[in-house]
Amino acid sequence: MKFYNKWPFHLGLILFSIVADQLTKLWAVARFTNETGAPNHEYIDVIGSLVRFGLVFNKGAAFSSRPQDLAPFLPPWLFFLLISIVATVVLLWFYKSIDKRDWMSRLGVVMILGGAVGNFIDRMRLQMVVDFIDCDFPDFIMTRFPTFNVADSFVTVGVAVVILSPVILKKIHKQIKEEKENLKKATPRPEE
Repeated sequence: MKFYNKWPFHLGLILFSIVADQLTKLWAVARFTNETGAPNHEYIDVIGSLVRFGLVFNKGAAFSSRPQDLAPFLPPWLFFLLISIVATVVLLWFYKSIDKRDWMSRLGVVMILGGAVGNFIDRMRLQMVVDFIDCDFPDFIMTRFPTFNVADSFVTVGVAVVILSPVILKKIHKQIKEEKENLKKATPRPEE
């Protein structure tokens, strides 16, 4: 088994994603707030206006949706805590259920978990998420893509890796599927 498919590497990747996310958010807050702590509405162009850095505080859930609209009976901090606990349990269960030969899916789940923890830390510490990466993908749907952060990037790339795994590791997925079918055929059924 390769080093990138072992739990110490996965734990290291989770820790790296959290540290990278939190450090970049600390930089963004220090660089893009005024003396009152409010965003100063300045931007640093990275690739022209296509990719730029600027601070946005996201008090909502994904894409700024409001937790009060989803569960008005819960305070927002409790809503995010419960969602994070459920998501972590589901991701850990999914990770454990993935065949060890499917290293891409395992890596993708680890990336999703690291990103989710990064944003969870913000929600518990600040009651909002620090977003600072602002991209403009030329299209006809929206003027600019919603501002995001390093944790969001880990989640997005992790989801893409999980989705692409059956395509890229086609032989391995086929072998795993055949083994499960053969095991099912070999297991005697209880008489009805």
